[in-house]
Amino acid sequence: MPRYLFGTLFLLLSLAAQPPAFNYDEAKVPKYTLPDPLVMADGTPVKDAAMWTKKRRPEILELFAEQVYGHTPKTRLKLRTEVLEIDKTAHGGLATRKQVRVWFGPAADAPFMDLLIYMPNGMKGKVPAFLGLNFGGNHTIQPDTEIRVTKSWVSSKANNFQASEKDRGAGSSRWPVDLVLKRGYAVVTAYYGDIDPDFDDGFKNGVQPLFYKPGQTKPEANEWGSLGAWAWGLSRAMDVLEKEKEIDSTRVVLHGHSRLGKATLWAGAQDQRFAIVISNDSGEGGAALARRKFGETTARINTSFPHWFDGNFKQYNDKEDTIPVDQHMLLALIAPRPLYVDSAVEDAWADPRGEFLGALGADPVYRLLGMPGLLVTEHPAVEKPSLDGTIGYHIRNGKHDVTDYDWTQWMNFADRHLKK
Repeated sequence: MPRYLFGTLFLLLSLAAQPPAFNYDEAKVPKYTLPDPLVMADGTPVKDAAMWTKKRRPEILELFAEQVYGHTPKTRLKLRTEVLEIDKTAHGGLATRKQVRVWFGPAADAPFMDLLIYMPNGMKGKVPAFLGLNFGGNHTIQPDTEIRVTKSWVSSKANNFQASEKDRGAGSSRWPVDLVLKRGYAVVTAYYGDIDPDFDDGFKNGVQPLFYKPGQTKPEANEWGSLGAWAWGLSRAMDVLEKEKEIDSTRVVLHGHSRLGKATLWAGAQDQRFAIVISNDSGEGGAALARRKFGETTARINTSFPHWFDGNFKQYNDKEDTIPVDQHMLLALIAPRPLYVDSAVEDAWADPRGEFLGALGADPVYRLLGMPGLLVTEHPAVEKPSLDGTIGYHIRNGKHDVTDYDWTQWMNFADRHLKK
């Protein structure tokens, strides 16, 4: 099938109306029992932090890798970087803008992603940073005419799935760069399509082929899909940030919205270098409990987006109770590092209550590790954030989106943990 037809199919699936058959009634949530993150698969209770760290945490991580997201290849590629541009007068002198091309391997024709870095000027010492992938290309996060336009596939049917100048700044409402810079944080982003195009192309145009064994043409049933690849890309961005002289790589806040929130949680679970992990409206396969069957379900997500998860995950379509894990256990893998989860009132598809319950379900692990965890047990009132624990949470007015309100709470939370 031609590549543009895959893109068309992706758009149709993404824009399809949410079927009325899906449950949006709390009274119709089925009874369910969550797997206990503090009980080993053989029924042995986890008694202390050492047992969690050495036995239970690796066991849960392996279950998610095998049954949900797929195993990330252990082969380490030798990255090659090229500084494309540095401008110390960006945003009216507020920031230094740096664009870095990250080649996935030494070959001249290796695939690559472009990192866009904004660093606040006039700061003493290294600065903390917010790192996240974007949906439309780096040029869409700001109207800055110097940002390179992506050459990767984008979801714009009007432009034959190619980015254009008219997209510049189209996603700037989700990236309040000046607001973040003025709080003393760097902003780092890359386009997720540079890592793996977001349509079901049989895993031919992303990074997966770099790791195929001789004769292999697609990932095995327990190997990574697109979410796993995007998570891998975030770790490769961290590799680069560890070498940035102006950025404190021990204070990198990883954040993601929607499907990129799912990838963010999986990246944060696998890579403990990220200081804080933030999930925004990540829903099914992210922070929301699958067993609630509220809004998007496992069957729906695997049908609409068959490339996101591994092949094994499809066996749990309409059988959420049989998955050996649920999403509270993914959130628990972030412990003892700070974790922030947030939701939106009008985003029923992502199950805001299920996202909160996912965070609450991770709390016992944080407590075992000596951290305060989530300081509320009932779903907080709208725009009354819980920021004081090691797990933070808020639900705001509005729809499935990223807003200045979200960013403000993230920075307030980060200030508590990174600027003590």
